[in-house]
Amino acid sequence: MGKVFEVPFPKNEPILSFAPGTKERTEVKREIEKIRSEVVEIPLIIGGKEVKTGDFGECRLPHEHGKVIGRYHKAGEKEIEMAIESALEGWKEWQAMPWYQRVAVFMKAAELLSKKYRYYMDAVVMLVHSKNPFQAEIDIAELIDFWRFNARYAWEIYREQPISPTGFWNRLEYRPLEGFIFAVPPFNFISIGGNLPTAPALMGNVALWKPASTVVYSNYFIMKILQEAGLPDGVINFIPGNSSMIGKKVFEHPYFAGVHFTGSTRTFQYMWKTIGQNISKYRTYPRIVGETGGKDFVFAHPSADVKAVATALLRGAYEYQGQKCSAASRAYIPESMWDELKEIMSEEVKTMKMGGPEDFTNFITAVIDKPSFDKICNYIQIAKEDAETEIVFGGKCDDSVGYFIEPTLVLTKNPKHKLMEEEIFGPVLTVYVYPDNKYEETLHLCDETSPYGLTGSIFATDRYAIELAEKILRHAAGNFYINDKPTGAVVAQQPFGGSRASGTNDKAGSKLNLLRWTSVRAIKETFNPPIDYRYPFLEEDK
Repeated sequence: MGKVFEVPFPKNEPILSFAPGTKERTEVKREIEKIRSEVVEIPLIIGGKEVKTGDFGECRLPHEHGKVIGRYHKAGEKEIEMAIESALEGWKEWQAMPWYQRVAVFMKAAELLSKKYRYYMDAVVMLVHSKNPFQAEIDIAELIDFWRFNARYAWEIYREQPISPTGFWNRLEYRPLEGFIFAVPPFNFISIGGNLPTAPALMGNVALWKPASTVVYSNYFIMKILQEAGLPDGVINFIPGNSSMIGKKVFEHPYFAGVHFTGSTRTFQYMWKTIGQNISKYRTYPRIVGETGGKDFVFAHPSADVKAVATALLRGAYEYQGQKCSAASRAYIPESMWDELKEIMSEEVKTMKMGGPEDFTNFITAVIDKPSFDKICNYIQIAKEDAETEIVFGGKCDDSVGYFIEPTLVLTKNPKHKLMEEEIFGPVLTVYVYPDNKYEETLHLCDETSPYGLTGSIFATDRYAIELAEKILRHAAGNFYINDKPTGAVVAQQPFGGSRASGTNDKAGSKLNLLRWTSVRAIKETFNPPIDYRYPFLEEDK
């Protein structure tokens, strides 16, 4: 390969502060006003060309649902067929392109996002996803990291080669998959939206990118950045539209080669079932890569620092309104700590302002849409009416202007209550208080309660308690944190993913994920091939 082609090991993108008086604060506010002042028409992008169907969906702000900032064209069956044909045509040249030429596209995209479009995309994510500036900024920085580190990981994969004894040359060719990848990201992170189609593409694959309907606006502008970075036509095709219709067309196609998914467990299981039913149709066995739900825990030992636990719960449960698959959703607190912890959290939550992200003093903004709002509020209503639960604080819902839900803390007497088992995906944290002398028993309870296995954390200063938790909760979380909140995985630092009902644990943010998008060919060349079939053992004894 040669040193000349080495991809430098990058550093994680620095996070802007948006503190008063900073340039980024001024620039992002200016971009917000520009975005709010116009309604953008968003086409499909198929084979590098804009396609307009006339079947429109609207881009509304979650915190101000009367405000429309965009109208997007929806793909129909004809457009899905066009996208598949375009992808398969693009595959012919893209899969044959030298790896370093492909890598360069995404390294350039990272630079464009980091510099030229940083403030604009921060503003877009704030408005479209209803994120405060810090949450928007870490989202943008993560996508920059995905593109830069994936470029490095690709180089590391390609340079991994087998040994070659004298007289032979063994080599591995990391081929892309034969067909197209279906990339289906969620609404909550633009970093996932940008990574799901591009990680396979980096390895020579082509993709159909079906963005979540609530965030078509932000995903579209990431697609435009990729085009500006030099992504060839047809490599990634942008097709917002009806999920069930698009999925049906995709999963029936013989050249469907894989799905890269983040979303609900139920949807992923349906996809897997559908792929299984169609398995005899496919040219190759598809790769199924998915990160799904979570019921993420924080477990406190009596030796833990109560203020650290309180901060982890406040941030882990309520940042971005709990709309993270890694958000703290259940907590196990020792009796000796509960009263003080409850007091700290109750006082701190009073300082959390709630409103639109345009006001930089707001910590809490809106949940994404009406269905999410209704689902979360239904869980809160259960907490209000059930004799086994009580609301410690929060519990109010208001969708008159935007989809606002107060940060809510629920106390339950039943450690197997549905609020301790089911994913809510909102700012609702349920606490079970356990006897101090039943630490080990409650660790087992935590491990057995929920079907998920995504993230979790243990708080303790007692090292034996930490070791015990790490052992008992070995399969309870694919990302396990010690004395930290269960959210905030950083590319190249904590590769992300879980198992059980939380997904295939293919670890986005590492080369493990990229390997899933390759089909390896082993090549052996013999320089001095034998010319006689006989082996020495065939000779007669003398």
